[in-house]
Amino acid sequence: MKTAPQLKKLMTPFPYSIDLDASVKQAQDLMEQHNVHHLPVTEGHTLIGVVTDRDVKAKLAERSGYRSGLVVRDVYVSDVYVVAIDEPLDNVLMAMAERHIGSVLVTKKGRLAGVFTSTDACRGFGDYLRELFPRGTGDEVA
Repeated sequence: MKTAPQLKKLMTPFPYSIDLDASVKQAQDLMEQHNVHHLPVTEGHTLIGVVTDRDVKAKLAERSGYRSGLVVRDVYVSDVYVVAIDEPLDNVLMAMAERHIGSVLVTKKGRLAGVFTSTDACRGFGDYLRELFPRGTGDEVA
């Protein structure tokens, strides 16, 4: 019997994070180095938000590309969707669609465990469809 995919199987585990007072350049470098578009933001060891490459680019556009002195605190989003690792995936997907958001911070026992993005959702759904409806090899006889 097939079961629905689980959030913990589709999320990006052990994500990189950045401190609230880190420079925007550090955030950009970290995102570029690890090919990610979302960084959880922490203050001390407390998860407080997320910064995205889109947020950074928008803020830099406002400032005509001038980023000197700009820190994560200036660009991060504090109103983020945070779920426990065992939250049913359908609940997470529906909430993402209703809120028009591209990422979810996933916690386990109150600590950051992963990030689930719209890219993860698309990849997971594509895999799920391929499992349900396998493609032929092209050698089938009509």
